[in-house]
Amino acid sequence: MSSVKSYLSLVKFSHTIFAMPFAMIGFFLGVVRAGYINVASSSDAGNHVAGFFASEKVIKFILVVLCMITARSAAMAFNRYLDKNFDAKNPRTAIREIPAGIISANSALMFVIINSIVFIACTWFINTICFFLSPVALFVILFYSYTKRFTALCHLVLGLGLSLAPIGAYLAITGRFDLLPVLFSFAVLFWVSGFDIIYALQDVDFDISQNLYSIPSVLGKQKALRVSELLHFLSAVLVIIAGFVASFGLLYWIGVVVFSGMLIYQHSIVKPNDLRRVNLAFMTANGIASVVFACFVLADMFFK
Repeated sequence: MSSVKSYLSLVKFSHTIFAMPFAMIGFFLGVVRAGYINVASSSDAGNHVAGFFASEKVIKFILVVLCMITARSAAMAFNRYLDKNFDAKNPRTAIREIPAGIISANSALMFVIINSIVFIACTWFINTICFFLSPVALFVILFYSYTKRFTALCHLVLGLGLSLAPIGAYLAITGRFDLLPVLFSFAVLFWVSGFDIIYALQDVDFDISQNLYSIPSVLGKQKALRVSELLHFLSAVLVIIAGFVASFGLLYWIGVVVFSGMLIYQHSIVKPNDLRRVNLAFMTANGIASVVFACFVLADMFFK
């Protein structure tokens, strides 16, 4: 049991809360668009949803969840493996599992390989397009771990990796691309990039000392926060555009208000000279933003 907890801690399993809700949006958007759930009548929507989970389509739901978990676990463990020497030097990260000796580097790498294989295997059982695109997705999320060594745009690469969640889940159920999940994917890209910049504020001095790149270490804390604000503004704009494109109802717009409110809140509590509440902004505010927004989006889809 302790080893399981160690691996869950290694990959920060709780951070799955960021991308998983958007994957659910993409998946159930595909379910509705493909006609697997009839939501024409709100009074029957609950029965249709229950019927969906009693059908064979629930297997795809399970496979999508497994893809999300294994892809993210592979990416996070690889990041920890690749950064083990830097983590050992940084007082903030020296307690992480690999530098602390709780999990060996070789074990972490094996964990990456196993999760990558399971991810690709799951896409094989989903559909052809997901299977053929799985190496591309895997490359993006693993490549991110190298980017801090040569570009301050590393935050955008992380955002790109998580942005694959809604479009990937939509492809899993429909097998085709569509504008709406792409809009949600871009919203995730800018949202994640923005809050990753906030998180990186903690390591400005260390990154500079180790010749590592980040927007805060290159532009300074104040300018980095302005960039983060711009990215979060673009994210909010995209969810608003998505609302008009899909003609969502009141519940969706309540979700947009909550999502945008959490973006504004995290910028109100993090200042260049006061980073005490970075973790509150990073984990709590963004966790609420993704989960609550997804709940309102799904409610709007099923109970118009």
